[in-house]
Amino acid sequence: MSFYVAAVLSDVDEEDHIYNFSNLIVSLFVIRRGFFIQINNNMSITTDNKTKTNPYESMLARFDKAAGIIGLDNDTRRKLQRPEKQILINFSIRLDNGNEQSFEGYRIIHSTVLGPSKGGIRYDKDVNLNEVKALAAWMTWKSAVTGIPFGGAKGGIICDPSKLSKTELERITRAYTKELSGIFGPDKDIPAPDLGTGPDEMGWLLDEYSLLHGKTIQAVVTGKHIHSGGSLGREEATGRGVTINTLLALRELGIEETGATVSIQGFGNVGLHTALFLYEKGVKIVAVSDVSAALYNSEGININSLIKYSKENNKKIKGYADAQEIHADDLLQLPVDVLIPAAKEDVITATNASYIKARIIVEGANGPTSSDADDILQNKNILVVPDILANAGGVTVSYFEWLQNSLFEHWKIEQVNQKLEEILTKSFSTVLHVAKTFDVSLRIAAYILALKKVSDVDKAKRAADTSRDFKKN
Repeated sequence: MSFYVAAVLSDVDEEDHIYNFSNLIVSLFVIRRGFFIQINNNMSITTDNKTKTNPYESMLARFDKAAGIIGLDNDTRRKLQRPEKQILINFSIRLDNGNEQSFEGYRIIHSTVLGPSKGGIRYDKDVNLNEVKALAAWMTWKSAVTGIPFGGAKGGIICDPSKLSKTELERITRAYTKELSGIFGPDKDIPAPDLGTGPDEMGWLLDEYSLLHGKTIQAVVTGKHIHSGGSLGREEATGRGVTINTLLALRELGIEETGATVSIQGFGNVGLHTALFLYEKGVKIVAVSDVSAALYNSEGININSLIKYSKENNKKIKGYADAQEIHADDLLQLPVDVLIPAAKEDVITATNASYIKARIIVEGANGPTSSDADDILQNKNILVVPDILANAGGVTVSYFEWLQNSLFEHWKIEQVNQKLEEILTKSFSTVLHVAKTFDVSLRIAAYILALKKVSDVDKAKRAADTSRDFKKN
């Protein structure tokens, strides 16, 4: 297998153009059939020369703006901008046809300042390093904004799960777990589902990790099936959180929720549950899309009917009779009260931001708005509830699951939902207060809040370490 390690210039501060490559620390270990590569905070890994919109750059742009407002020192900036660990693995599994196939995977630990790192694992053919780095950082900020005692991490495997059988997906998950068994741990790094993964994959991860450690350790992973130690309310938690934030945003602008119009891009786990919960609140869902089609009905779509149709048609909404099909891009530009992008990254950019007519954007997906669109949306007076607040319901209930596993408890659904709403309502209020105090957008306010919390804890830990070293001497 061939590979190379290279510095990525975008990861280097402007004053660091002359790079001291003697600082590069690369540890390469042969582990079973694959490789483990760990690189220090100052460098990045790349394994191909694909060019793609860089969500990590968008994260850094917001980071820098917030860091400038609070006067974050350069040393702390550098530490919090870059992941603590970047891990690339390559492993092989036997396919159902008997052939061997290699897969490449990542695990990025962005920060463990606030606690063990936490973040999902995605299976997707477009998984890449910069995407995973951005997702890991967003997990750090989400936990900080909501007050959850976790750091941030993310993982991914480059594959197309739609072309793999259930047994092949299980082999991939178990192989990935074996390679990262020294990284994962209930007090170190806790995975969860993400794009292309779900309770089945988390169950296989739990089983493989437990086999390797000689006992069942439920708290090593969240998003499991209930019978494997999962939490009630976890599956729908992100969608419920997006719903809570949407209703809070409507109230902030004085828009009556009953009859308010909403368009939702994406009808997977997040989009579907968001649509259902808002529909149950009397909100009018006028447009919905998935990979197969975008649907529109000015009178509102019956979401219960659409969910039933989707389940009967291989989880696709194309062909649904009670709505007209529109172009996918048109969904983003409808004159609605709320637009909820709940699909993938960078769907709102400088190219199309000026055409958006929604009064509110609630980011159900991670990174759906590129940083070059921020000023355009703000100049249009569109209230944007950022991803690190809007979709934090998932990590919040993941924390509840981890807590229940650690304490050998099992909470009722009412308890889960009540605690979730309390945390997100308080977080929304705090971010709104910071936004008004500094006269910034909700996004920059959320970053200010997150950076202040993480940097304060980091400084306190470093001061404590210095004090202990002084006493030893």
